[in-house]
Amino acid sequence: MLQGEPGTSLGRVTSVRRIGIGLAAVGRPAYINAGRDRDLAADRSVDALRHRSWAVLDAAYAAGVRYVDVARSYGRAEEFLAGWLAARPEHTDVEVGSKWGYRYVGDWDPHAAVHEVKDHSAEAFAAQSAESLALLGDRLAIYHVHSATLDTGALDDAELHRALADLREHGIRVGISTSGPRQATAIRRALEVAVDGEPLFTSFETTWNVLEPSAGPALAEAADAGARVIVKEPVANGRLAPGGAVTAGDERVAALAAGMGVSVDRLAIAAVLEEPWAHTVLSGAVDPAQVASNVAAVEVKIPDEVSDELLDLAEPPEQYWTARSARAWS
Repeated sequence: MLQGEPGTSLGRVTSVRRIGIGLAAVGRPAYINAGRDRDLAADRSVDALRHRSWAVLDAAYAAGVRYVDVARSYGRAEEFLAGWLAARPEHTDVEVGSKWGYRYVGDWDPHAAVHEVKDHSAEAFAAQSAESLALLGDRLAIYHVHSATLDTGALDDAELHRALADLREHGIRVGISTSGPRQATAIRRALEVAVDGEPLFTSFETTWNVLEPSAGPALAEAADAGARVIVKEPVANGRLAPGGAVTAGDERVAALAAGMGVSVDRLAIAAVLEEPWAHTVLSGAVDPAQVASNVAAVEVKIPDEVSDELLDLAEPPEQYWTARSARAWS
C-alpha cells in the first residue's frame, strides 16, 4: 500500500499514485465536456485521437500516474490503450480498469443523434467482456458495470452476478460505476450483493466533486467495507476547469482558486484528494499540459476557510444531474 493512501495511519500525505487518467474525452470524437472546441483540434480522426491518447498516456506515466480508466463505450479507448501498452512493454506497473454496459454507436460522427446505448443484460456482459479481454488481456485489473442504477436490473440479476463472479475468480476485481442523483442508493445496494458468500462489487467509480458531493457518505461506507473508491468527474465535466464556469457556483470556485494562486482544476481535484475514502481520482485531461495541471493538485493544501466555503457550493443532486444531462455532445 502506498504511503498516504486511504487505509494507512500516516495522515493525509498525498501521492501522485492517487491520480488516475481516464480516456473518455479522447477515445471518441464527441463528449459532453466543456471547452472541447478549444481543447481539441479540428482533426478528430481515429489517427489524430490515437496520437492524442498516446501523448496523454505518456505524460501521465512520466508524471507518476499508474491507473488508466477506459470503457467499451469510449469509442476506441480500449484499442488506443492496448496499442500504447504493446508499444511500451516496460510499463508493467500500469493498472487498467474498464467498463461494460454501454455500446458506442456514434460511428465516429461528432454530430451523431445517439452516441451510446445502454444494455446491462447478461448477454451484453458476455459479449463486451470478451471484447475487452481480447484487447486488454491480463492487463485488465478492474471491470465495472457502467453506470449501474436501480432501474437497469444489474444490481438484482442473479445470472449476471454469477457471470461477474466467474470473472472475479480469474483475478479481476468487479465493481460498478455510478451516475445520477441516486448514486448513494446504488452504492449501498451494490454493497449488499454477495456471491458464494463473498462481496461481489468491490470497486466503485463514482462522480464526486464540490458541486455534487452527495455520494460521499456512501463512498465512505464502501471504503470502510474494503472496497476501492475511484472518483470520476472531479472537475464536473469541465465546469471546474479554466474557462469552463457556467454558473455562479462555478465562478465562486474559480475565484477561491485564484485567491490561493492555483488553477481551478487543481483546487477541484485537491478537494477530492482530501477525502480519506478516495483511493483514486481520475483526470480527464486531453493534452499533456492538462495532465500536468491536474497532477499538480497533489501539491495543494486547502486552507480550512476555503474548505468551509466549498462546502456551501454543493448543488441539489437533481439540479446538478439535470443540467449535466442537458449538455450537448461536441
